[in-house]
Amino acid sequence: MGKGKSEDPKYGKRKEKAKMQLKRNIGYFDGVSFIIGSIVGAGIFVSPTGVLKHSLLNVGVALTIWTVSGLVSLMGSLCYAELGTALPFSGGEYSHIKRGLGSLPAFVFIWTSIFTKPASNAARALLFAEYATQPFYGICPAPEVLKKCLALAVLWSLGILNGHSVKMAAWVQTVFTLLKMMALSVIAIGGIVLIGWRKDSLARFEDAFSSEIPNASQIAEAFFQGLYAYGGWWSLNYMAEEMKNPSRNIPLTVITAVPAVIVFYLLVNISYLTVLTPKEIVSSVAVAVTWADRVIPSVAWIIPVSVAVSIFGALNSSVFTLGRLSYAGSQSGHLPILISMLNVHSCTPAPAMIFSTTIASIFIIPSDLIMLTNYFGFSAWLMIGLTCASLIVLRYREPHLHRPYKVFLPVPFVMVAMSFFLVVAPIAWSPNLQYFYAFLFMMGSLVVYLPFIHFKLHFAFLDKITCHLQLLLEVSPADESAENKCE
Repeated sequence: MGKGKSEDPKYGKRKEKAKMQLKRNIGYFDGVSFIIGSIVGAGIFVSPTGVLKHSLLNVGVALTIWTVSGLVSLMGSLCYAELGTALPFSGGEYSHIKRGLGSLPAFVFIWTSIFTKPASNAARALLFAEYATQPFYGICPAPEVLKKCLALAVLWSLGILNGHSVKMAAWVQTVFTLLKMMALSVIAIGGIVLIGWRKDSLARFEDAFSSEIPNASQIAEAFFQGLYAYGGWWSLNYMAEEMKNPSRNIPLTVITAVPAVIVFYLLVNISYLTVLTPKEIVSSVAVAVTWADRVIPSVAWIIPVSVAVSIFGALNSSVFTLGRLSYAGSQSGHLPILISMLNVHSCTPAPAMIFSTTIASIFIIPSDLIMLTNYFGFSAWLMIGLTCASLIVLRYREPHLHRPYKVFLPVPFVMVAMSFFLVVAPIAWSPNLQYFYAFLFMMGSLVVYLPFIHFKLHFAFLDKITCHLQLLLEVSPADESAENKCE
């Protein structure tokens, strides 16, 4: 009889002590790609009209709104950078809210996110399918069944990719981020060149504030549109547990990525205004396509392709982060334990990826359900406000917590006030019954939380199902305290 693995020097005691955990595979450039890829979706290519429309076609006000929206996003990301370096765990806002404010607010967050974030992924997948199929049908609309099948295929392809390899998912994200930034560069540089050629275009910027000034309500509406375009700056904290040297790379990544997006957004908007009048921009369905038809008509097809590429990259990032949210929620006992297990071969949260992708797939089938998620927009800023409030609470409750990076304390107070305004304003200005339904859904989390989390109600048959699925999926519980088995 030969030696067993437990006696083999190749395995020895190291294998007995080694445990499953996520690998730190995400470096600085990967982090920059994830943040930029999360922020830059279809919006800047397709519809920057909202800011200009609510600014009453006032170019100066519109560009100011774009700048201020970017600065607010930067302040929020700096708050998140402190939390991510002090508490580098998967789960993003969920992990920070749980540490700062307790289990119940964290459960409300994950309960709401399980509904809204997969629906958002479904909407992105359908939008990608729209842009990918339309060129083959010309002026005719593409069949709905085809678009939904393609959306499902894209969702599951990305879900499988992210469940199989973090390195491969990061590589895909980097490639698609580079492609979308190249497309933005074409528009930005084209605008700079045209400013030198077209003297009349300068007049729009010389008299930027000469048009009618919008009132406070209109400025707020424009501000909503600008902040929506910057959405995704919070994504890096979902992968903090997998970042190499998070104490250094998280703040550095944030300081690199968010200002870069601000600069590109401003240059692209200036380019649009160089080629098109404010009225033409507001009336255009897809501003970047109209811009391309005017400037590069022979290769105008590049822009629709770029939109599809941009959506694909944003969807990949969103699929990645949503899997980490489910994984973190399961680790804390707020979701079934199977979701927190890792694949024994790749050390990726494969069950979490399957769980989140399955929910997103359900939303694709009756796509009108996605419309309901529009009324959950206020919940995103509610959770950002709670996260920044957690930072303030932890500053006073845990003053000795090691913080490699500390944001200027007034910044989180500003973010909490801003979040409160962004939650209350849409409900106050345009009250709608759907907002009440969304609020009821969030409060419905108590129906699940009290018996299953607080009183720990448990059904024995679920253990048998978990065991069978664990064998089928080849997954094992993660262990945060041990050395990494998968290195």
